[in-house]
Amino acid sequence: MTDRLSLEELVKELPPDCQTEVRDFAEFLLIRHVAPKGKKMRQNWAGALKEHESYTSVDLQHQASSWRSK
Repeated sequence: MTDRLSLEELVKELPPDCQTEVRDFAEFLLIRHVAPKGKKMRQNWAGALKEHESYTSVDLQHQASSWRSK
């Protein structure tokens, strides 16, 4: 095959079920690349637990475990 087929020609060569897959994939790509990006994540909560910084992750795991066992 020396001549490259256009995308439309390639799709026409496929069986109908594969053409449907190509359509679905193309729609997925359009949504992914054209859809507006989500809002930037806010981090206004940073430092909100400053008064609890004496706790370690192990302390918190033990506390959570005790809550579950009640």
